[in-house]
Amino acid sequence: MAAEKQTRAFEAEVSQVLHLVTHSLYSHKDIFLRELISNASDACDKLRFAALSDASLTAADADLRIEIEFDKDARTLTIRDNGIGMSQGEVVENIGTIARSGTRKFLETLSGDARKDTQLIGQFGVGFYSAFIVADKVTLTTRKAGAPESDGVRWESSGTGEYTLETLDVAARGTTVTLHLKADEGEFLDGWKLRDLVKRYSDHVAFPIRLREDKDGKPDGEFETVNHAAALWTRPKAEISDEEYQAFYKSLTHDFNDALAWTHNRVEGSQSYTLLLYIPEKPPFDAVFSGRDERHGLKLYIRRVFIMDASEQLLPAYLRFVRGVVDSDDLPLNVSREILQDNRLVAQIRSACTKRVLDLLDKLAKDEPEKFKQFTAAFGNVLKEGIAEDGANRERIAKLLRFASTKSEGADKTVSLDDYVGRMQVGQDAIWYVTADSYLAAKNSPQIESLKARGIEVLLLGDRIDEWMVGYLHEYAGKKLRNAAKGDLDAVDGADAEARKQAEAASAPVVEKLAKVLGDAVEKVQVSHRLTDSPTCLVFGDYDMAPHMQRLLREAGHDVPASKPILEINPRNPLIQRFADETDEARSADLGHLLLEEAQLAAGDTLADPTAFIARVNRIALGT
Repeated sequence: MAAEKQTRAFEAEVSQVLHLVTHSLYSHKDIFLRELISNASDACDKLRFAALSDASLTAADADLRIEIEFDKDARTLTIRDNGIGMSQGEVVENIGTIARSGTRKFLETLSGDARKDTQLIGQFGVGFYSAFIVADKVTLTTRKAGAPESDGVRWESSGTGEYTLETLDVAARGTTVTLHLKADEGEFLDGWKLRDLVKRYSDHVAFPIRLREDKDGKPDGEFETVNHAAALWTRPKAEISDEEYQAFYKSLTHDFNDALAWTHNRVEGSQSYTLLLYIPEKPPFDAVFSGRDERHGLKLYIRRVFIMDASEQLLPAYLRFVRGVVDSDDLPLNVSREILQDNRLVAQIRSACTKRVLDLLDKLAKDEPEKFKQFTAAFGNVLKEGIAEDGANRERIAKLLRFASTKSEGADKTVSLDDYVGRMQVGQDAIWYVTADSYLAAKNSPQIESLKARGIEVLLLGDRIDEWMVGYLHEYAGKKLRNAAKGDLDAVDGADAEARKQAEAASAPVVEKLAKVLGDAVEKVQVSHRLTDSPTCLVFGDYDMAPHMQRLLREAGHDVPASKPILEINPRNPLIQRFADETDEARSADLGHLLLEEAQLAAGDTLADPTAFIARVNRIALGT
């Protein structure tokens, strides 16, 4: 007998999602069926896993399935599963209170673009609410597996900010979701339409999806299985079309974009397992991708039984963008995350997954450069983390990286390290690069003027991760990587040493004068062999951190070791000559400090006293 019906208000965030779904997101109405079937499949997966340790949970009905039926007269569409079911507390937690599952991040990500926002629904654990795209009322009836019949729960809402909840007798375990369709959504009361949607979005689901045809407008017909009811990755590759692979990817990831590429492999030998790994077209919007510690890109199955999301055990962090499934024949079904951490078989699978992904990226780079360019734009910076994290594959990863250079046209025109090495000048023994805050800052860096003037290509590293990454990439193809802003250029450029000594001797008075003005603000002042046009630049020791990286670390709250730069000057520059000729002590001080501050700004550093800098500029401009 049903208990007294309770009426409860949704949490504010849930109400926002409901309002959005009900009033805004209509560009992909079909997604609601995919989302509800996906939820039902998850419930069956969870029950199958729970039954491994408690067989009584499925003893009365071991045939796990999903059923769909519709009633044209009542205008209802029902999706039913005999999976794990929910208790009343779980209903409230999973449907009435979903902030913890990502609702806040979902709302923060909304753009106002209906098409894009619709795509976000499933990615944030709010797929159930897609039912309100086509329904003006949703009724959910459920009973937890193993619970008595009297512990059934009915949840109902019109999507207007509140829901009702009551307990009642429910004969069978599992969950039934009934959609009371809106007046203009009659297309979903058609067997052919529903069959087509199941085929398109859910054909791979590993449980039978059974559709009951109507008879005289009533759901009196026989149930008919309308999907393959077999895990797609278990089927031979030759039997799977690209469309089926893409449909599985979209269902697996809740992504409306196609996958960029995928690899499907069956490994047999000392251990047997199947890999189906996808590379997305674009970074996912979900919290998974936003943090290195929250990764759920790969799902682990053992003999077709879903075990857990286990990306951190099955792939290194720098490949966290990869999505897909791993199905092992040999791991124990009672495996835990702790066991996975130290398991020899898992280490072998992890190594195989890494190799397959890098193989796939190699193939894209060689055979489909436009797709590889898409990949680089989306995930290139994540891949760079592998230079530090995966020493065994460092050369392979480096081969896949792409950089802007002084020989490329624009930040989006990139070169590989192989491209660079292939066109190095005769006698050139280093791969030159410069790091900066941005592509333009790197391109216009004064530290590379001499190299450019001699036609030596310089890689322009303008991403935040680059300074850290190249600290681990010391050489490639037998060529050392050299930072144009660090160390002594004399030692490697082969210029006439005697001519340089003469230039340094001739400039000794201005060097001494500038060093005296700047005092201990710099380590020393010296004549530059890097500069051809600019008056000054900063130079650092081989192990010093670039100013822009120091600034980023300080802003993040890290302690940064103190170090003083070397200031190099270009004696041929008019500003240096003006400083050398200046006899007024105050104007000399202003000019000297401006020469240092100009170099600091060009190197991405911040000025200790911007107000003093502005005052100096004003005095020089006014001639006072």
